[in-house]
Parts: sequence; C-alpha cells; structure tokens
Amino acid sequence: MAGLLEQVQGPGDLRGLNLRQLEQLAQELREEIISTVAVTGGHLAPSLGTVELTLALHSVFSSPRDRLVWDVGHQAYAHKLITGRRREFSTLRQLGGISGFPRRSESMHDHFGTGHASTSVSAALGLAVARDLSGGDHHVVAIIGDGALTGGLAFEGLNNAGLAKTNLIVVINDNEMSISANVGALSSYLSRVRTAPAYFRVKADVHQALSRIPYVGKTVSEAAERVKDGVRHLVVPGALFEELGFTYFGPTDGHDIRTLREVLQGAKRIPGPVVVHALTCKGKGYPPAEQDPGAFHGPGPFHRASGALPSGGNPTYSQVFGDCLTRLAKEDRRILAITAAMPDGTGLAGFAREFPGRFFDVGIAESHAVTFAAGLAAAGYRPVVAIYSSFLQRAYDQIVHDVCLQNLGVVLAIDRAGIVGEDGETHQGQFDLTFLRHVPNLTLMAPANAQEFEAMLEAAVAMPGPSALRYPRGTALAGSPPACPLLPGVGRVLREGRRVALVAVGHLVPVALEAAGRLQALGIHPTVVDARFVAPLDHALLRRVASTHQVLFTLEENSVEGGFGSAVLESLAQTGIFCQVVLVGIPPSFVTHGPADQVRAALGLDVPGIVNRVRAWAGGEAAAAAGGRGNQG
Repeated sequence: MAGLLEQVQGPGDLRGLNLRQLEQLAQELREEIISTVAVTGGHLAPSLGTVELTLALHSVFSSPRDRLVWDVGHQAYAHKLITGRRREFSTLRQLGGISGFPRRSESMHDHFGTGHASTSVSAALGLAVARDLSGGDHHVVAIIGDGALTGGLAFEGLNNAGLAKTNLIVVINDNEMSISANVGALSSYLSRVRTAPAYFRVKADVHQALSRIPYVGKTVSEAAERVKDGVRHLVVPGALFEELGFTYFGPTDGHDIRTLREVLQGAKRIPGPVVVHALTCKGKGYPPAEQDPGAFHGPGPFHRASGALPSGGNPTYSQVFGDCLTRLAKEDRRILAITAAMPDGTGLAGFAREFPGRFFDVGIAESHAVTFAAGLAAAGYRPVVAIYSSFLQRAYDQIVHDVCLQNLGVVLAIDRAGIVGEDGETHQGQFDLTFLRHVPNLTLMAPANAQEFEAMLEAAVAMPGPSALRYPRGTALAGSPPACPLLPGVGRVLREGRRVALVAVGHLVPVALEAAGRLQALGIHPTVVDARFVAPLDHALLRRVASTHQVLFTLEENSVEGGFGSAVLESLAQTGIFCQVVLVGIPPSFVTHGPADQVRAALGLDVPGIVNRVRAWAGGEAAAAAGGRGNQG
C-alpha cells in the first residue's frame, strides 16, 4: 500500500488529513530523511527535530500565499519533501541536484534563500512590511532556532519588528543546540523558560488576583499594573519577548501536532508581532542522532541501521590547527582561542578541554568574536579567532576597523576556505582572499600542507600585528618541513622549469606540483612556485619568474576577480615587467553544491583541469609560431 507521503504533492494536501494521518506522515518523513541522508550526507539531526513543526505550519498556513522563512534552512528537509521535491530528494546536495538549503530559484515555497544563521526575522519583517505597503493580508512566519538567536542580527530584527508592530509570527525552534550545545545568557534564559510554568496560565492567575484589588482611582490602577508587571518578570518566562513588543505563546511541545496547530491558529488571530516558542528534540526519531545530535548535525554518508559514522582517516586541517594551537598555548599563556558556536568544526574542542579558562565560544556572533579578540589583543593577549571563510564575511568591518586599523595582534584562522562542496553557494569560501588582501597591516598567508600550516600558525601568534591563515576543508596533506625559513612576504620555488610557471597558493600548490609532473611527460617543463603569502607578496620572486618565463599561471581556490592572481598582475604592473599572466581560479559566479572533487573538476581546479589549461596555451603558442605570428602574449 502506498504511503501518505507519496500522495502529498504540495502543502495544500495536508489540510485534508486528520491528526492520526499527520502523525503517520511524520513517521514517513523521518524515514525518508534518514534513508536519504545516510546515502548523501546532510543536515540530519536539525531536520528530524522539526518534522511535526513543519507539518503543523504547513497545515495551518497556506504556502505559497503565506510566507514561511526558515532560518539557516538546515532544518527544512521535511519542508522540501512536502513542497513538491520528494522525487528529487535523493539528489540532495549532489551536483545538479536539489540544494540542502532553501533557495528561491528551487521552489515557490522557498520564500527567502538562506544558509547563514540569524537572518530570518529581518527577512520576514521585510516581507511583512512589503505586504502592508501592497495592501495584502497574508501571514508571514519566521522559523528560527534558539542557536540562531545568539546572533546579533536576530535581535536587530526582533527590535525593529517590535517597533513596527506589524503582523509577524516568529516561531522559535528551541532544541538547546546550534551545531554544538548553545552558550550564553540567552541560552540560560531559554533553559529557564523550558522549565517554567505555562505563560498564559500564570498571566491569567496574576490578572485574576489583581482584579480583586478595589479600584479607587488612577494611582491604584497604575500601582496594580506595576505589581502585575513585577510578578510577570518573576514568574513569566516570555517577559523578554513581551518587553520587545511581542505577544508570547509557549513554551509548547514541538512534537505535539495537535497542540502546535492550536497555538499557531491562535497566533494567526493576534494582531501585531507574535512569538511562538516550541520545544523540540534535535535528532528526534533516530536514536543515534538523539544521543549525539552534534555528530549528526551535518554528517557525511553513514550506516543507516547502526548509525555508525565513517571512521576518520588522516587529520584534517581543522584538526592540525587545533592540535598545533594547543601545543603553542602550552608554551605561551597569552594565547587564547575564540570560536563562533563551532568548537568541534574548527578543531578547538581539544583546546577547550585543555584550557577551559582560555577558550571562548561566543555563539553565532562572528562580528562580536572579532571585536572581542581586538579587546583582548589590546590588553596584551594573543587571541586566535577560528571562523569559517563564508561566515567571516559577517565580520568584515570589525576586521578593518577594530583589528587592522589599530594594528592589533589578532590571528584569524580561516577554516573552509575555497570549495567546501555539498553545502553550496552560501558556504563556499571563495571571497576571503579578495576581501582581505588589500587591508593595511594584515599579513595573509595560505599553507600548502600540514607542516607549512604549523609553521605559519607559529609565526602568526608571534607577529605583533594582525595576521590571517586560510586553509581548506578536508584532509591536510603531509609534506616535508619547509626547507627555507618562513619569512613574511617570502615565497619559494618548489620546482625549476622553463617557459611556463605555475604560481600557486595554498591548497593548489600540491595540485600544481602533480600537474607539473604530468606536463613534463608531455614535453612541457613548468616552474612551480609556492607563493605562501598573498599579503605581502614576494615581489622580488615574482619579478624574477616573470622575467624568465613566457607565461605565468596563477592558481588559487578563490574568486579570480580581486584575488591572488589580481595581486600578481598589480605587482608586475608596478615593476613594468610585461609577461602573459593567466588567472586560474573560481569564475565570477556563485559556486553550486556537490561533492568537492566534482565541483573542482567542473571549475578546472583539479590536476586534469590545470594540465588542460597549460596544454591549450602551449598549443596556441605552437599554432601561432607555425603561422608566423609569434607570441601574442
């Protein structure tokens, strides 16, 4: 017999189902999500925790007329399945398949594209105000996790929404987690809410008690209101949101479809901004994910029956970073570590255990993390801030204004630089070289292997001014210790050749070396340069290479516009040396999702791609020579 899920072509089909059928559908959705993610990898635990909430939302609201905005979007797999993408769900996060996050281009039910945390309230408020300006009467709902509420942008949106007083519903999906366990005062506040008496019962009790006070004039009335407010602050957990201008519903069981529907129906009838606080269990319905929601937040493929995750192989760059920083911190008590809600992802969990008093998880608050580090550096400490490349974009002003302008000794450890793979456009680290290399006072470097990374990190924590290391996701390639000392702005030649030079940075250095080996077998003998530093550049080395070769291929896993290759062009232009330069990197477009090796191959950033680029140049040179035209440079 066909299941209910096969009969759901869109969210409108939910409104014909009774409670028992919705509960059955919830189980089918969980099974579909678990079975698919076991093969493709993906954000498992977050999506398992929101199945009933998704069904309640789509059975109460009428998408696409009503607008549902998911924060981050890694909890939206059930939403995808019931909005017409069930047949494509097996292609989740695969090259050419559907995205792991909401995308406006993918479905009329994805009302706002997401991927970074804390954006939903601001975006939903924009949609709500646009509705008011256009004379509409549809509902707008933001679904935000309690982890995303640690981000300042969420509070900027809440603050503005409370002032605007437009009709807007904010659903807080409270599972006490972001990727790792939540931290901070807000997390403690919501924990108290979880165990406090139900809001409306307490509010009714207080109001009933105060109504017995004899009314003898305005003064007593105002006093009664003050008493009511005082009692409310003592016993009503939603007071924070009410002070911001919201009507508060909750907390309510986020896995009870009946109760959720009743609360959401009530929220629809309340004028002005409303908060619905739903308590959920991350990983609900799959015991391995319930027991270890952090490990199953965004796993790769895993064994469905046992929940066994793939065992780790060689250490990743994140692990090398964490181990090296821990070793350096044993020698220098000034070294501190800061992360933005990602102690595990950035490799800092071991540092946190070793030095709990010198480790700071600030929540999903990248801007705060950088300025917090600037304050620590101003007081003489050596803070190291570990943040993913795409998330560091959110702290750009703080890097410029608070760190580099004051020339403070903050180290930026930029994880997931370059192609990250399945998370796609919102997570590819394709812009950090572009937005950092021109900032004064900042030393910007990229290691070619694990040993060079350790040398760079050691140099960074010793620098008096700001520095940044960018490194990719995945396995850290082993390499021999640098043969020459690591000096700021000094690159190195790894292989001497002629006519063609491959000037690479970071992850593409070993790729360039392998490509050079293949090219040599074809009669082409490239020089290979490990630039090491993007700022400052090794201008002397570039001049020497450019003056002795016909063409320079700059290789970077960053946007070619304004990146490392552009810096090389600027350097040569200032010296007056004329040499053909071919920029190889990420083209000026957002990079889609898919396995990282497949994405790199599609972009020509793997060994065959580089070999083909050089062969095409050599073929063009040969054709030009045969035609008597000479080198067109």
